[in-house]
Amino acid sequence: MGGVWERMVRSVRNILNPMLHEFGHRLDDEMYRTFLCEVEAILNSRPLTPVSSDSDDLDPLTPNHLLMLKSNVFIPPPGDFKQDDMYGYKRWRRIQHLANVFWSRWRKEYLVNLQQRQKWNHPKRNYHLDDIVLLKDEYLPRSAWSLGHITRTEPDKSGIVRNVKVKTKGTELRRPVHKLVLLLPSKSF
Repeated sequence: MGGVWERMVRSVRNILNPMLHEFGHRLDDEMYRTFLCEVEAILNSRPLTPVSSDSDDLDPLTPNHLLMLKSNVFIPPPGDFKQDDMYGYKRWRRIQHLANVFWSRWRKEYLVNLQQRQKWNHPKRNYHLDDIVLLKDEYLPRSAWSLGHITRTEPDKSGIVRNVKVKTKGTELRRPVHKLVLLLPSKSF
């Protein structure tokens, strides 16, 4: 019935409506179209699943791979775009600032939708070895997602996993489980 994409449209509208209410008068038609193209690139950069079954290959499959048939990742433009750019004369900087604002708001809402937060009345699945996870990192550039697989779990006295070691493309990190989003559970459990 289209519930998946309708939910995506709703989450985008919930972010775009206040942004356009606040900054819409500063955009003309061409700038609005450019901004929506930036929003489209952000939405289509979200990871769906790892590309291969090799646990060392942590490139995620994204809608951009399917739409453009390319494997390279969208790289945001260089520069630091601040609130002051909204009131300057450089239209490109204004669009890039709005795209960064959209990215930060949408990433927070999207990651929350992937995590199921329920009261701890019922036991839920612990993280296991070789689970594929997204790392919550607010310092990543626009349209970049850090994907990793769990190499070690650290349960507490009651057996609930609180911290894990995650292998990413370049390094191995120790992270608490509330900074992770389970993308693909391992096949062993």
